Amino acid sequence: MALVCVSDYEKKAAEILPKSPWDYYRSGSGDQITLKLNESAFNRLRIRPRVLIDVSRRDTRCNVLGFDLDCPVAIAPTAMQKMAHAEGELATAKAAGTINTIYTMSTLSTSSIEEVGEAAPDTNKFYQLYIYKDRELTKNLVRRAEKAGFKALVLTVDAPVFGPRRCDIRNKFELPQHLRLANFTDEKLIVQSAGGSGINEYVASQFDPTLNWNDVEWLVRFTKLPVILKGIITHEDARLALQTGCKGIIVSNHGARQLDTVPATIEALPEIVKAIGSQMTVMVDGGIRTGTDIFKALALGAKAVFVGRPVLYGLAVDGQNGVESVLKILQNELDSAMALAGVNKITEINDKFIAHESTFCLSKL
Repeated sequence: MALVCVSDYEKKAAEILPKSPWDYYRSGSGDQITLKLNESAFNRLRIRPRVLIDVSRRDTRCNVLGFDLDCPVAIAPTAMQKMAHAEGELATAKAAGTINTIYTMSTLSTSSIEEVGEAAPDTNKFYQLYIYKDRELTKNLVRRAEKAGFKALVLTVDAPVFGPRRCDIRNKFELPQHLRLANFTDEKLIVQSAGGSGINEYVASQFDPTLNWNDVEWLVRFTKLPVILKGIITHEDARLALQTGCKGIIVSNHGARQLDTVPATIEALPEIVKAIGSQMTVMVDGGIRTGTDIFKALALGAKAVFVGRPVLYGLAVDGQNGVESVLKILQNELDSAMALAGVNKITEINDKFIAHESTFCLSKL
């Protein structure tokens, strides 16, 4: 069967991956209410298309944070990618370069910063950072990312601890023995179950739960790279982010893997755009599976979207080629949505194209 959409790749990846890695990649926290919301919330938004507009010269290119991209679809950080494919992060980073988008590398990667830097020197690479209790270790990660040619730091701010991911607890999740967290040489920095979820045990022992806004300001001063905050879903925190000197935020609920029953990111996006969208670059991730999802996110004010799980599905199915295929599918679907909505350029997409399910009525057009 031909794989023609993200859901096709998801079904194929589910057939390929062993249960524990699949559950780790796919599941959310708690009762997984927000996991479902992240996708279903897009379905409550309706596109209001305009007709009889010349759409013969469409263009999905855009500029995000100073980077010229072929499409406003970037790659979100996802951990331990060699569980999905032997080439892991190297394949994903190279795919991003081929497609001309942004690749974000996870701190918890199974390839090192230096390996990714060497494998994809021309890719627009961001480095996702967790701040460790060992601040010298954190500083070392930042300096290595700077040296390896990464263009920005993405600080995850919603993970003082990891949320209760029940599938991982049941599976006693741990990193397969032939893999390692490649950015660390300390034998203590391994993901190994002591009876529950190995990843949650790792985070509890290593991540700094005292992280606060002063630490964000410290990072902005310490690094040579622009800092982006990932994990903000309220306008109050968005305004505080603006004061720190950060260059952008990613509206994110960590793929619904942290606090369950928080809003879907597409629900949280409008209040944040209203608060700071004219002063800072606002992006979004979570639940994006189609070109119409991307169109809706852009219409509500996001400058770009980040996709995580779809990239993992492509990676599991066919390595670098699979990642490229998924990204091309999303770009082509966005292009189609633009044509059918009466839009030629990304900058023409705005909130006039969107209505909520409960208020949509043709008589109001």
